[in-house]
Amino acid sequence: MAWRSVRCLAVADCSNALADRWQRAARSPEVATEALDEPGTDAEIERRAMLFQLVDRLPLDQRLVIVRRFVDQKSVREIAQELGRTEGAVKQLQFRALQTLRTRMRSNHE
Repeated sequence: MAWRSVRCLAVADCSNALADRWQRAARSPEVATEALDEPGTDAEIERRAMLFQLVDRLPLDQRLVIVRRFVDQKSVREIAQELGRTEGAVKQLQFRALQTLRTRMRSNHE
């Protein structure tokens, strides 16, 4: 359902980042060589792709909260009403999901 749109968003996000990079390079060719060698440009795209994969592995309730909160940009109150849960429960799901994502991101970088 909405998760398919998150994957599309991830692909679009990475595509847009690459397109922006190449457009900047085309506008200022003297900086292009330096910009291509900047550490972090490709790493940032890889990090985002990894993050979307990790979100995909979260338990369904945590994944829904993360998607609604950060992709759909809904408030905790809106998510709670939508899911039929208390605001406290939604905050707890968000906290656990973010904690899991941080841990998994760190372990993937080691």
